[in-house]
Amino acid sequence: MSSTVLSGLVVAAGFAVVAPASAADPVFTSLNVASTGWIATVKGNLGAGPRYPGADDFGFIAYPSISFSRVGTVQRFSAPDDGLSFSVLEDSGLRVGVVGRFQGGRYLKDDRKLFGLDKINWAVEPGVFVEYWPVAFLRARAEIRRGFNGHEGFVADFGIDWVQQYGAFTVSLGPRLSLADSEFMQTYFGVTPFEASLNGLVTPYKPSGGIESVGATAGVTYNWSDRWSTTAFVTYKRLVGDAADSPIVKRFGSENQIGLGLTVSYSFDSGL
Repeated sequence: MSSTVLSGLVVAAGFAVVAPASAADPVFTSLNVASTGWIATVKGNLGAGPRYPGADDFGFIAYPSISFSRVGTVQRFSAPDDGLSFSVLEDSGLRVGVVGRFQGGRYLKDDRKLFGLDKINWAVEPGVFVEYWPVAFLRARAEIRRGFNGHEGFVADFGIDWVQQYGAFTVSLGPRLSLADSEFMQTYFGVTPFEASLNGLVTPYKPSGGIESVGATAGVTYNWSDRWSTTAFVTYKRLVGDAADSPIVKRFGSENQIGLGLTVSYSFDSGL
């Protein structure tokens, strides 16, 4: 990992966890599902966003997910763009645990102008997260992950969310900052001389690690009952630095990355 990225990670991680000594209770939702063990929450997720990092056209993805929580455990707020998380430490406003994300690939069928550029397979990104609630309506969160399969770089996401409940509605809004090392940047935004010669529309480019994007995420959740809820959200990322200067972005894509999503959740007694 480059010194620029490492310095950024240290600063941002410190920003995410420094808070008053006495943490406030975070926003949460009570689940009154009759059970004696574990509550399972099954989600159906539908999303639309750039077909690959830096693309200017949309692709769609639909996938299921599931999570488990013990009966009596507080169901904390989770932002729509959080990675799939499992806490290993929870104490008032502090959570620390493991996290994972999925990163789609880049294929010639996504854009014929990508001819000559290497195919990028999908990637999984396991890592760790920490989040803190300095006050009851404000959450800071940091994720640091390492890619496997499609890329083998380190990435980090930092965010702050203002969260409020209005009856059955929960509204959230906050800024985002993403960093990546040179391995990740070269995979998605770099161009080798051989690729440039085959493609003919782009020039060789070797990006460095650093800040990849800045942006914001907004979401609205409606709890239909103790079991059912629906979340709609929008994300915005502005590619900056070496990512924005990539000839792939300038010739084929866009610095502005917008995502939309809808999630339906159902909680029930897992019987475990």
